[in-house]
Amino acid sequence: MSGPLAGLRVVEIAGLGPTPFAAMTLADMGAEVVRIERPGRRHLLGLDRDVLDRGRDRVELDLKSAGGHAVARRLIARADGLIEGMRPGAMERLGLGPGDFPGNPRLVYGRMTGWGQCGPLARSAGHDINYIALSGALHAIGPEDAPVPPLNLLGDFGGGSMYLALGMVAAFLHAARTGEGQVVDAAISDGSAHLMAMIQAMAAGGLWIDRRGSNILDGAAPFYTTYRCRCGGFVALGAIEATFWAEFLRLAGLDAGALPDQWDRDRWPELRAIVAQRLAERTRDEWAADMEETDACLTPVLTIAEAPAHRHNVARATYLCRDGVVQAAPAPRFGRTPGRIAEAASAPLDPEEVLGNWGA
Repeated sequence: MSGPLAGLRVVEIAGLGPTPFAAMTLADMGAEVVRIERPGRRHLLGLDRDVLDRGRDRVELDLKSAGGHAVARRLIARADGLIEGMRPGAMERLGLGPGDFPGNPRLVYGRMTGWGQCGPLARSAGHDINYIALSGALHAIGPEDAPVPPLNLLGDFGGGSMYLALGMVAAFLHAARTGEGQVVDAAISDGSAHLMAMIQAMAAGGLWIDRRGSNILDGAAPFYTTYRCRCGGFVALGAIEATFWAEFLRLAGLDAGALPDQWDRDRWPELRAIVAQRLAERTRDEWAADMEETDACLTPVLTIAEAPAHRHNVARATYLCRDGVVQAAPAPRFGRTPGRIAEAASAPLDPEEVLGNWGA
């Protein structure tokens, strides 16, 4: 086993999106994660291979049965951490809550929910779109006429999984120093609100208008948006700094002296129309080839299928193919303890085998 978290053992209670992504991230970094699934579990989306399940073995246990409950308790009693994504109180009703393991005082108990363990909405259902709506994040994304969900990246994975993973690692460090575990209450609504820190600061400083399609980073600025090219594809332009904007104009063949000022908001629509007309004269890949490895901050907008083949991603081995599925390699990268995708059995393991491996 390699990775900075090698030697840590984590029990994962099978759940949806943000919970397995957090477990996958810990496993990519070297933690030994065992996933507990319901017998005969079927994937919600009907996938035969889910990238989020990679790098860890699994056992099938009915946690409501005496036998399954007993095995789960024995595993958790030997674990450094546990990850679960049930509604508040569900694990307690199963007798597997944070207070049910006094013999394992170092246990880090990670809880992944949309609304958190407390609060008026704590027991209500929801999904990514609901959580980021309440944090103010969704309101800021999309064209002026309607907010647009940013896939489920901002809530489930950005505001949820990554905060749970960071919280678990911080709690592991605390447990190593003090011998004391603790509960990590990772709420997607909290995390997505935390991700809005810079935008909140800009709004407080009068640099952000609380209206979509009006700001530097929401697509309104002609120097920070996307443009359609002759081929129908798009390029992304992020030339915010004056020197980068000047470099873009030079390479695009546009006369800066004949254009509206970059920061004249009243003339942004006019400036955007001029840039759009110019970029529409050539294909996406022609523009990308001319501006690659420059400070123009222009890149092609690649499709999911195209991204793995881009030469930068190839050079860094950003993607790999495993079990016939192209997927991102572990990230971030570590100079001394590189992460990797651990080998895992294709079928559920015998619980007694796992118990034996864990000395339970």
